[in-house]
Parts: sequence; C-alpha cells; structure tokens
Amino acid sequence: MSQLPVDDSAPASRKESAAQRGQWSALLTEARHPASGDLDTLAAVQVVRLLLEEDRRGLDATLAQSEAIAEAASWVAETLLAGGDVVFAGAGTSGRLGIVEAAECPPTFGTEPRRIRALIAGGEDAVFRAKEGAEDREGDGREAVGELGTGDLLIGLSASSVTPFARGALAQAQERGARTVLLTCAGSAGLTDVAQLLIALATGPEVLTGSTRLKAGSATKAALNAITTAAMVQLGKVYRNWMVDLRPGSAKLRDRAVRIVQAATEVSFDEAQRLHQAADGEVKTALVMSLCGLSAERARQRLHDADGHVRAAVGGC
Repeated sequence: MSQLPVDDSAPASRKESAAQRGQWSALLTEARHPASGDLDTLAAVQVVRLLLEEDRRGLDATLAQSEAIAEAASWVAETLLAGGDVVFAGAGTSGRLGIVEAAECPPTFGTEPRRIRALIAGGEDAVFRAKEGAEDREGDGREAVGELGTGDLLIGLSASSVTPFARGALAQAQERGARTVLLTCAGSAGLTDVAQLLIALATGPEVLTGSTRLKAGSATKAALNAITTAAMVQLGKVYRNWMVDLRPGSAKLRDRAVRIVQAATEVSFDEAQRLHQAADGEVKTALVMSLCGLSAERARQRLHDADGHVRAAVGGC
C-alpha cells in the first residue's frame, strides 16, 4: 500500500508532537476538577456557587503570592519613574486582561497611554474575536516586543505558562535587556529561566475543565489590579485613599474629582469646584492650594519639589 503524502499545510492542532501534547496534559490548569465531574447535572444555582467558591480559592492563591506581586509593582514604579515603558503581553483571555489593565491606567492614574500598554496575540482583532492559533506563534511574540530595551519592563501573561506567543515575547525582551515578569497560573521549577520574576498563582483545575477564563482569569485580574495600584501608590498618584491624578474626561469623573477635593480639604462643594477650576482640573494642585493656602503656580512648584507626592507637598503647611 502506498503511503499518503504529508500535508504540511495541516492545522497546527493536527501536527503537534507527542511531547507537546504531554506538556499540556500535565498542566494543573488542564486537569479535571474533582468537585465538578457531574457539572452537567447540577442546577444553575449549584453551578454558580461552585464557580464563585473556586474564584475565592483563586484569590487565596493570589494572596499567597503577595511578595512577588509587590516586587512586580515596585518594578513597574521604578520603570515609569526612570522613563521606561511597561508592556503586558499575552494571548486569549490573558491578553485581554492585559489590555483592560493598561486601558484603565490613564483615566485612573493620569499615565500616558504609551507608557503602560498591552499586546495580544493576533493583534487588535483578537480582542473581540478569538484567534486561537495566534497564540502558537512564538515569532509573533518576539516581533511584537522588538522595540523594547534596557529600562523597559515586559509582563508576560500566560495562564498555562507555556503559551508560545508569551514565551517569545519574554525571550525577546530579555535579549534586548528589558526586565521581565511572568504571571501564570501553572508554575513549575522549569520556569525560573523564562523571566526574571515569576508570579505563579496556584489556582489549580477549573470547574469547566481547561477554561482558564474562569478562576485563573479572576486570579490574574486580581494580581494585575494589585500590581498597577500598588505601583501608582509608590509613584504618588494616591493621597490617602483617593486617586489624585485621575483624568476628568467624563461628567462622572469631573464630579469625582471635585468630591475628592471637597473631602480631602473639608471645604464646601462650591469651594472645591472653584479650586478645581483654578487648578485647571488638576486635583493634586487643588489640594495643595487649599491645604497650604497657595496659588496654583506655587502649589505646582511645591508638588514638583515633592516628586508629585501630595502628603510630602503639604507637610508643614
């Protein structure tokens, strides 16, 4: 019998090696959850409770990595303070979570969009429609971060830890001298060379086998929230527990900015509004104006001398 020709154009899913398949099957994120073996027989409320209980366990796993998450936050702060860029890179759900995190930083903390940005396998179209095969192209990950260099920081996001796109991005970033962090939900001893800092969230199997948009996604989002928020606290973009570098780009945010000035200085809403306007919409400036009895120009100078930290700027007033 003649042998059939090999189809080199076959989808990647049909050409994977046994070693690769073994790598995936060994991942805890791909394992079956012991409590959800009969998921298809449960009532809706039972499914919901099981999912949310697992999310809570995922957050416990994230809390266990507090020290590594805090170190990543410090790296973000150091990178931005030195003029470098922070980039998230991932595929699928992980990539989308990076995009959400990067998109929220400018309105919340007043950062420049380019300074904290995100890359997803498959490009912008993959944000709205899954491009599963895109994650398998390591070369795309390398190419996507080609402009990074010394002074920049790449945070690779991969629930499985083995996604080629994220691995390629991390490898290229390291070769170019950038700092690297891998945030994953499937840690192993072999990952120590993949990035300079490993954040391994031991979330375990998913209720819906392999669906890491669930518990792993929730844990990853929580870790990203902690990284960026803790970094911004270090950079002086928070005074007490208020976001004082927010960009008031909507009616809600303009109202929030005035209410922050009102609460922090204990003045009337009308006076807070006047201060906010006199400070050209800069909450920090308005606070220092009120708390120190200064003009906008002198308040800005005081903030500059305090490296943008309101608490330091108003000390001694």
